[in-house]
Amino acid sequence: MYQPSMFENHHHILDHMTTSSTHKTSESTEVLGKSRLLEDDFETKSGTETTTDAPSGDEQDPNNTGPRPKRKRYHRHTQRQIQEMEAFFKECPHPDDKQRKELSRELGLEPLQVKFWFQNKRTQMKAQHERHENSILKSENDKLRAENNRYKEALGNATCPNCGGPAALGEMSFDEQHLRIENARLREEIDRISSIAAKYVGKPLSSSFSSHIPPHVPSRSLDLGVGSFGAQSGFVGEMYGSSSDLLRSVSVPTDADKPMIVELAVAAMEELIRMAQAGEPLWVPGDHNSSHNHEILNEDEYLRTFPRGIGPTPLGLKSEASRESALVIMNHVNLVEILMDVNQWCTVFCGIVSRAMTLDILSTGVAGNYNGALQVMTAEFQVPSPLVPTRENYFVRYCKQHVDGTWAVVDVSLDNLRPSPISRSRRRPSGCLIQELPNGYSKVIWVEHVEVDDRSVHNIYRPLVNSGLAFGAKRWVATLDRQCERLASSMASNIPAGDLCVITSPEGRKSMLKLAQRMVMSFCTGVGASTAHAWTTLSATGSDDVRVMTRKSMDDPGRPPGIVLSAATSFWIPVPPKRVFDFLRDENSRTEWDILSNGGLVQEMAHIANGRDPGNCVSLLRVNSANSSQSNMLILQESCTDSTGSYVIYAPVDIVAMNVVLSGGDPDYVALLPSGFAILPDGPTGPAGGGGGILDVGSGGSLLTVAFQILVDSVPTAKLSLGSVATVNNLIKCTVERIRTAVTCEQNA
Repeated sequence: MYQPSMFENHHHILDHMTTSSTHKTSESTEVLGKSRLLEDDFETKSGTETTTDAPSGDEQDPNNTGPRPKRKRYHRHTQRQIQEMEAFFKECPHPDDKQRKELSRELGLEPLQVKFWFQNKRTQMKAQHERHENSILKSENDKLRAENNRYKEALGNATCPNCGGPAALGEMSFDEQHLRIENARLREEIDRISSIAAKYVGKPLSSSFSSHIPPHVPSRSLDLGVGSFGAQSGFVGEMYGSSSDLLRSVSVPTDADKPMIVELAVAAMEELIRMAQAGEPLWVPGDHNSSHNHEILNEDEYLRTFPRGIGPTPLGLKSEASRESALVIMNHVNLVEILMDVNQWCTVFCGIVSRAMTLDILSTGVAGNYNGALQVMTAEFQVPSPLVPTRENYFVRYCKQHVDGTWAVVDVSLDNLRPSPISRSRRRPSGCLIQELPNGYSKVIWVEHVEVDDRSVHNIYRPLVNSGLAFGAKRWVATLDRQCERLASSMASNIPAGDLCVITSPEGRKSMLKLAQRMVMSFCTGVGASTAHAWTTLSATGSDDVRVMTRKSMDDPGRPPGIVLSAATSFWIPVPPKRVFDFLRDENSRTEWDILSNGGLVQEMAHIANGRDPGNCVSLLRVNSANSSQSNMLILQESCTDSTGSYVIYAPVDIVAMNVVLSGGDPDYVALLPSGFAILPDGPTGPAGGGGGILDVGSGGSLLTVAFQILVDSVPTAKLSLGSVATVNNLIKCTVERIRTAVTCEQNA
């Protein structure tokens, strides 16, 4: 985890400057020597010269038999001549031929004399400048050397009070300080997990853990690798994943494991079909007083119906089961492809799946389709808030077409192949049945059945998680339905041209929707509590804590290069989710909360509807600056909503780049740093929909997550200052207070 300190970097810079200064000094000395030679000739070459014969008689050299050569006699310039040329030099150091001739005629000199005088004068001035610059460099060099010695002495004596390692008090960067503290915390966590595991396996976790990892998979003990799993190209995580990050610690199954995986997948497929089609007594109706008409799994009946399965529920885990069905506007072939292609799966369900990877493909299917396809995967599931821990799973996914034409895709955990004996979540047979319907529609029945330790969920999110709306089947189906509408909208060709804001060009619509999709994915993957992130809490006052992390963006045309600071906070407000969503997506109310718009008028320039709900749309907004000296700003915004949650996500965009996109150009090279809001219900609402009497969490209010991404330095190698962190912290807290005030006043009005 070693990072060179700023003092060592300073030392290298000093050595380079010392070498550069010495080299420059030698060059200056050489120029100065030449200058002095020229100064010796200064008066001679530019003086008046006369030629005389050599004297005769006793003045002749007795050793020289030939005639003595002629000798030149020189005369100095007069004071007036020198003053005139000095004055002319101040106005024009480089006179041309015409000016030299004019000057020589006025002063009674030859043009060549004037030329030599100006040449020598320029050389003399250059030498004086070099001497002055050399003196300054020498002074700076001495100061840097003394400062470097002080840094060396401080670096050798200082220690970090948190981790005990060497540190430079008062000068340590925010990143370095966080990494040292995180490293100390991870050491403690490794020791604690090792002691717990030793009770079950009889030996330390580190040795047992390493023995299951093949040579090509690095150990996760104290080797803190960069958290870039699942990250976008060119975007390197500055923070680090925790030691419980199981997604990167699992290995590809061996040949000996594959028969057991196949047997487990076949049994899981049979269980999924029965779970999807059965009624009572396996599924019993839920709470009739709730508008969320869900079914509850009868655990006793489940154990009688499926006695084998993947074993009993582990100690400390609780069961969550839900079932939901819907008609979606997509044919069964495309739905199966989305589920079996990990990239499409992550894109469509980006609000739920924060990271995923296919580790091994045991079967690609038969007859040119996914019938019989079998693949081993890892995935991390999330709620868009840093207050809800993610759920990591290592599982096999099996796809099969049944005799009646119905397709089924099932997941089941492979915990017995996992190298760690400790698991916080595992998937019992979960997935969906897809039935083909006319006109390109499909009926989907979704079953989610997991066992999880949810004790780390924050109190304000506990009613939502317990209701099944956070990770349950209803959220999966609602997201799929909304995304199918979005995809259908992107392919629509009969767009009415009545509204001037509507984009009717098919190429422009497609490019703008593709850019908005990338913006939404970037926001969703960076707002949750993924173990690929390391959030740092800036305060300790409760649920309103602001959490920050830094990232380096480099060599990625889709993001501006530099140090990006992400900040997020989640809180509860006693206002229904729909009202919060409508307030945040409305461009007319944007100035009430958006500090960066500086009170400017916000106008919608372009609009693409991508669903039945009017809240599902992509907009291009123009912020007309209130200050005439500032240029206008364009903002790309996507708002989307369904019964389980809503998003309002936006990013400033370049005007020239957006003109290219609206013309159907490639949107991948538009730099984006998305910010926005995730709005979730605080739990299952009553029949009245939470319209009145919202007094506490779970009574119809909203769980709002606010997340910003800000470029704090355009140099990727720069260090993050605490001043930048404080600025972003104040920005997000001020935004939260503005939103609270505005929506609460609107609620009470």
